[in-house]
Amino acid sequence: MPIIRLDVVRGRSPDEITELLDTAHAAVVESFGVPVSDRYQILSEHGQAEIAALDTGLGFQRSQEIVIIQITTRPRSVNEKKTLYKRLAEMLEERCGLRPSDLVVSLVENTDADWSFGDGEAQFLTGALPASPILPTR
Repeated sequence: MPIIRLDVVRGRSPDEITELLDTAHAAVVESFGVPVSDRYQILSEHGQAEIAALDTGLGFQRSQEIVIIQITTRPRSVNEKKTLYKRLAEMLEERCGLRPSDLVVSLVENTDADWSFGDGEAQFLTGALPASPILPTR
């Protein structure tokens, strides 16, 4: 937990994909303080015509190297989110050569009742894992 989904244009090598996954995980661990062993990731590759990511009127020049990341997570503070966005951009540029303008990130928050890690149980609710604290929105 969190679950990290990455969508990319097909064409990266297995080593490049591994580095993308490792770097995204490292940024989440650093920014959200989750244990290193909390790693759930899915990378999907798409044909060039299967990803459309315009600039939202901000003037970004996107390339075929675009990475769209969606992270499903328990509630996080605004500061944690801002830290994550910045660290993802910095780390992916440094380690993977990804231009920050080719990174799109979206967070989807849910609650402790929305997670089951196996055995048909809600481990946050049963006490097998610690419940999340109520976080401020600012």
